[in-house]
Amino acid sequence: MAKREDGKETRRKLLHTACEVFSHKGYRKSTVASICQKAGANQAAVNYYFGDKAKLYAESWQYAVEQFGETVFSRQEDCSPREQLRTYIHSLMKNIIDKGIKGAFSRLYMMELVNPTGLIQDTWYDVTQPRRQALHNIIFRIMGRRPGQKTIVFCELSIVSQCRALLTINPDDMEYFLGQPLDQDLITRMADHITDFSLAGIEAVGIISG
Repeated sequence: MAKREDGKETRRKLLHTACEVFSHKGYRKSTVASICQKAGANQAAVNYYFGDKAKLYAESWQYAVEQFGETVFSRQEDCSPREQLRTYIHSLMKNIIDKGIKGAFSRLYMMELVNPTGLIQDTWYDVTQPRRQALHNIIFRIMGRRPGQKTIVFCELSIVSQCRALLTINPDDMEYFLGQPLDQDLITRMADHITDFSLAGIEAVGIISG
């Protein structure tokens, strides 16, 4: 039994470490050797548990998804669409700066967007589609009209791109632009601004498209 438990722990450590390494370096620049060294595991363990780097990457994505937990939308059924959007934006930005597995998942997601590997297509759609559809429904309800699907997607891209500035802009540059440290209070203020800006934009687009 002890051997089996040790094996499960080694596998978990490899997955957890792989998430961290892949999320910071991307798939192509990460090496099995660096992951094993950081996890304190023998390189043969990757071959034994996963087969190769590609399968380790795919399983680390699945591990990150499982650790990430339920989507914030599942807890918002009694809120207005405007409140739902605010909660979504605050949650997304909080996850992006998270130091644990949620932050790693956000970075993995961004890495795959920027440099697609083609290794996680099924997991990618399983993860993104329910969240995207829920956001689309919120945008649709805020507009109060029947916009075209492209209009909704444009709004989605605008909202998400604003939030992802935390990933795409160097933290030192961000602090320089804002003139103060990027602390939790500033992140909250940014999330509120992005929400207010997005709400005004969605409503304006709804009027024009109507």
